[in-house]
Amino acid sequence: MKKKLFSALKGLVYFKQWKHTGYAVFASLRREVRIGALVLSYFTCLGYLSTFAATETDSINTKIRLDEVEVAGRRAPTLYAEAGRVVTVLSRAQIESMPVQSVPELLRMAASVDVRERGPLGMQADVSMRGGSFDQVMILLNGVNITDPQTGHHALNLPVDLASIDRVEVLQGPAARVYGPNAFNGAINFITTEAKGQGVEVSLQGGSHALYSTSASVRAQSGALGHYLAVQKGGSDGYRANTDFDLLNLFYSGQLKLGSDKLLLQLGYNEKDFGANSFYSATYPNQFEATRTLFGALSMESGGRIKLRPTVYWRRHHDRFELFRKGYERPDWYQGHNYHMTDVAGASVNASTSWAAGTTSLGGEVRGEAVWSNVLGLPMDAPMEVPGEPEGQFTRHFHRGNISIFAEHNVLLGRFNLSGGVLLNRASQSGYGLDWFPGVDVSYWLLPELKWMASYNHSLRLPTFTDLFYSGPTNQGNPNLQPEEARTVETSFRWRPRTADVQLGGFYRVGKNMIDWGRQPGEDKYTTSNINRVEALGLELAAQVDLRGWWSEGPLQDLRATYAYVWQDLEARDGYESYYVLDHLRNKLNVSLAHSLGLPGLSAQWNVQWRDREGFYRSSLTGSDVAYSPFWLTDVRVRYARSWWQVYAEVTNLADVRYADLGELEQPGRWFKVGLRCRFPR
Repeated sequence: MKKKLFSALKGLVYFKQWKHTGYAVFASLRREVRIGALVLSYFTCLGYLSTFAATETDSINTKIRLDEVEVAGRRAPTLYAEAGRVVTVLSRAQIESMPVQSVPELLRMAASVDVRERGPLGMQADVSMRGGSFDQVMILLNGVNITDPQTGHHALNLPVDLASIDRVEVLQGPAARVYGPNAFNGAINFITTEAKGQGVEVSLQGGSHALYSTSASVRAQSGALGHYLAVQKGGSDGYRANTDFDLLNLFYSGQLKLGSDKLLLQLGYNEKDFGANSFYSATYPNQFEATRTLFGALSMESGGRIKLRPTVYWRRHHDRFELFRKGYERPDWYQGHNYHMTDVAGASVNASTSWAAGTTSLGGEVRGEAVWSNVLGLPMDAPMEVPGEPEGQFTRHFHRGNISIFAEHNVLLGRFNLSGGVLLNRASQSGYGLDWFPGVDVSYWLLPELKWMASYNHSLRLPTFTDLFYSGPTNQGNPNLQPEEARTVETSFRWRPRTADVQLGGFYRVGKNMIDWGRQPGEDKYTTSNINRVEALGLELAAQVDLRGWWSEGPLQDLRATYAYVWQDLEARDGYESYYVLDHLRNKLNVSLAHSLGLPGLSAQWNVQWRDREGFYRSSLTGSDVAYSPFWLTDVRVRYARSWWQVYAEVTNLADVRYADLGELEQPGRWFKVGLRCRFPR
C-alpha cells in the first residue's frame, strides 16, 4: 500500500515553479492543493486541525476542575478525563495576575518550556521544550500553524498583544501525528479573545527605560456576525545601549454563525524595529533588526454528527538584519544588510465523528514554503527588488512543499482510554519518500482522583532555511541536510484531590539525524550537520494547591510550583563542539504564590524561578569557554481590581540579578512597570 501511494504521489507533490510575485505562493500551491484534495477524498476528510479545544477558565479565586472540558493532545475534541497527554493551560485570569508583559515572559511560567530572550519584552526570543532546540516547537494561532520556516528566532512574531490572548495551551512532547511536521518536541497554541458580544477594553502602561505601551480592543456583534479588533503600540529606549525598540500589532477576527456551523476569519499584522546589541555575536554590538509579519486565515467549523474544519491560511514575513546599524561606522568589507522574505501558504482539512467503536478522525494538510533573500537559497536568474525597502535586492530563492495525511481513532472503555494514530508525510526536496510517523497514548483512572497516562510518538522536523543555507563569518549552512526524527516514550501520574492538582512524570527520547550547528577541533566555522543519535531523559513535576481550601479566612490564595530536569547525551566524534544540542536547561524550578493584601480586590502575585543551564559559551574577550551559571529571578505584581477596571504595579528581576541566558547577552536588571486596564461595558 505504501509503495502504491508513493508511486501515485511521486513527481506530483514536487513544486515546479514559484514566480516572483506576491501571489506566487498560491499559484504554486494549486497543483498540491488539487492533489492533496484528491488523496484526502479517499479518506473522506473535510476539515483540519481540531483546535486545542476549550479548556479551563480558572481564576485566582476559584479551584479548577477540568473533567468535563476539552483539552489538547488529539485531533478529535477530547475531555480532560479521557486525555492521555500532558497539557499546560495558562488562562486569561492567570495572565492578568502574573508579573508578565510579553508572550515570552508568560511562557517562562510553563513547565519544561525554555525561553531565551535576546531583546526585552519579547522583541526576540527562542522557545524550546524538553531540552530540544528552538526550531522544534510548533507555534499555532487559534489552531493555525504559523511556524516560521526561515528560523525559530522569528517563531514568536505574533500579530497579537498579550491583552488579546484569552489563553495559551502548551502540549508537551511530540505532536507530529496531531499537527504535522515540526511539532517535534511540542506545540503552543495561542487562543485569542472570541469575536462575540459587545465591549471595549483599553490598556495603558509605563515603566523604566522610557517604556510605554498602549492597546485598545473592540468587540461588536450584530445578529450572527461578530467582530473583534485590537491594536497595540509600544516602545522603549532600552535597558542598555542599542536595545531600544518599537512595536506595532494589529489583529482582527470575525465570526459568522450559520446555524450549527461557524465561519472564522483572522487577519494580523506585526511590526518590530529593535536594536540587537550582540544578538548573534558579541563582536558586533551595533546590530539592528526590523521585521514585519502579515497573516490571514479562513476556516469553518461544522456542528453536525461529522465535525468538519477546513482551513486555508497565508503568512508572509519580512526581515532586515543590519550588522552595523545606521549611524554607526561600517568597515570597508561590509557589503550591505541581509534581506529575507518568506511566504507560507497552506490548506488543511479535518473530520471527526463518534460511532459505536469510538471516535475516528481523518484529515490532512498541504503546505508550501518559500524564501527570497540575498543570503538564503539558490542563485536566481535575475535579481528582485526588496518590497518595502529603499535599497537591497533579492538574489537567492528556494521553495519546498509538504503534504500530510492524518488518521486517528479513540476508544473509551470505562476508566480506560486508548488513542492511536499515524501521520503519513511526503516532503519535497528532502530526500524522503512517503513515510509513516505513528503514535499511541493511553490513560487509566486507578482511583477516582488518580490517573495514569503513557504514550509513544514518532516525530520529525524539516530543516529551516537557515539550517540549509546561512553563510557568515563563523557559520556555514548545509543544503544536503536530512529531516530529523525522534521516538519518544513518556508516562505520568496525575492526582487531583479537592484542593490540589499534582502531576509527576518523565520521558525518554532518542533522536536520529538531529540537526546541529557544531565544529571539529581546528575548524573556524560552525556548520550544520545531521548527528546520528541524541538521547534525552527528563523528569517533570507540576503542583497547584488552593490554599483557601485549607485556610479560608487567611490571606494566602494559590500556590503553584513546577520543576523540570533534562539530561541529554550526544553521540559524536571526539572533540566535536555542539552549539545547540547540549545547550539546554538542565534544571528549572518555578514557584508562584498569590495572596490578598487586606482590602477587597487588592492582591499580590510573587514568582520565583531558578534556572540551571547545561553547556557553555565562548568569551569574546578571552576566547575561552565559559560555563553557564545558575541564577534566581524574582518578580512581583500588586494589583487592585474592581468590576470594570484595575491598576497594577510590578517589578521584574526584583533583586537586580546580573545574568545572561544566551551567550554574553546580559538581560535587564530591575525593571519597574505600572499599568491601567478598563473594560466597557462591565
